[in-house]
Amino acid sequence: MINVGIIGGAGYTAGELLRLLVNHPAVNIRWIHSTSNAGEPVTSVHTGLDGECPLVFSDTHPLDDIDLLFLCSAHGHSARFWEENTRPDELKVIDLAQDFRDESNGYVYGLPEANLTRIAGARSVANPGCFATAIQLSLLPLAAAGLLSDDINVTALTGSTGAGVKPGATTHFSWRNDNISVYKPFTHQHIKEIGMTLSQLQPGNDARITFIPVRGDFPRGIFAITTLRSELSTEEAAALYRDYYKDAPFTVVSESPIHLKQVVNTNKAILNVQAHDGMLLITCAEDNLLKGASGQAVQNMNIMFGLDQRTGLRLKPSAF
Repeated sequence: MINVGIIGGAGYTAGELLRLLVNHPAVNIRWIHSTSNAGEPVTSVHTGLDGECPLVFSDTHPLDDIDLLFLCSAHGHSARFWEENTRPDELKVIDLAQDFRDESNGYVYGLPEANLTRIAGARSVANPGCFATAIQLSLLPLAAAGLLSDDINVTALTGSTGAGVKPGATTHFSWRNDNISVYKPFTHQHIKEIGMTLSQLQPGNDARITFIPVRGDFPRGIFAITTLRSELSTEEAAALYRDYYKDAPFTVVSESPIHLKQVVNTNKAILNVQAHDGMLLITCAEDNLLKGASGQAVQNMNIMFGLDQRTGLRLKPSAF
């Protein structure tokens, strides 16, 4: 059994992580740390776990008692945590924040479709961002084939859970419902990690990514729409993508146009590629809390501990 601990246990990513881990056949949850909820039942926050998780939030985090630590706190808190705590030599870590996605401090960037072998041998993994996962999965086969050479244009819609559990002016129901808006155009923080991965696969490529993130009026999911110039036909592009992802258990290349409900509540990413007059359209759908966060973290845990990637992640989409 893998003994795990969770820091930042009250947020959306921790809640999704717990939903997966309570039924994972190889995991024993030792403690769930939350400063603001210490002493309270985990189900007082994550009510969907009633009857499944008898644990109480802890105000301590004994690192010597666990094999793997999940860091689920806000961006910036992970680096601070290691400034204040000593890490046992054998402890493995998966960080769901952005603190080490540049692969600093010995972390491996945790996108299995690009870094499977490195993740398998890693002691520290930095889980990718949700937008970054969808956009990279849309581009990895082209980068691996050396076919990125022109500007890349991406528009991607995200659910409100991507903004975190604390309500704000652009996340509460009355504003978000029946509404849509652009935010952080051209400057979103995930662009950096996308560029890092693409440069590793296609060194020297100078393709510029123009990324327009959009707040959607739905709770969860990401739908990314990518266009770029390409001489590939639809059939050639589809064959390229199918070959690249042939051993990726959660990345599916569909022959038909895709939609968001195919992936919500799963760790899948579904892609479709279409060529038209020298342009290539790539659409990608994923659940931002699963393949874009906690599901991918469990996938990375499985890889790090030599388990089948699909263990504990055989989830059915909420299709209706």
